Amino acid sequence: MRLSGKRVIALVDEEFEDLELWYPVHRVREEGAEVHLVGDKAGKTYIGKYGVPATSDYAFEDIDAGTYDGVLVPGGWAPDKLRRYEGVLSIIRGMDKAGKPIGQICHAGWVLISAKILQGRTVTSTPGIRDDMENAGATWLDQEVVVDGHLVSARRPPDLPAYGKAFCDKLAEG
Repeated sequence: MRLSGKRVIALVDEEFEDLELWYPVHRVREEGAEVHLVGDKAGKTYIGKYGVPATSDYAFEDIDAGTYDGVLVPGGWAPDKLRRYEGVLSIIRGMDKAGKPIGQICHAGWVLISAKILQGRTVTSTPGIRDDMENAGATWLDQEVVVDGHLVSARRPPDLPAYGKAFCDKLAEG
């Protein structure tokens, strides 16, 4: 259990991509980390794009992100909502400043764009937001997973095995 004692935030909002939330959450948990789902309200049940529910443990303002070791941002349409919360942007900026692992997949890059942390970074995402990522100052690669320092990014659900492993590897380093 190489991630025992590690704590991870998994951000959630309506219409998250079901696999892109739950696969990394389960992958990190099976290595021993504690994962908390964090949304705009504590105890709220959010529904994924394909109907899978996720109930938040905490609200953004209820947590001290400094007590966590990493953050996972799912794709789907949730990132377009998540990027509008200052609490989310604060979590992402704090994790970035502390050099803690930030995992993002598919459309989750929108959250990192709004947090303004992509300048000079190398990432991937769904090809649909490639221009957005590049316009935010990132170098975009068409690869299943890209690791740049503490940023771990992936394109879409078929990339989940490589993404889950890369995120766990990065979390184990800290």
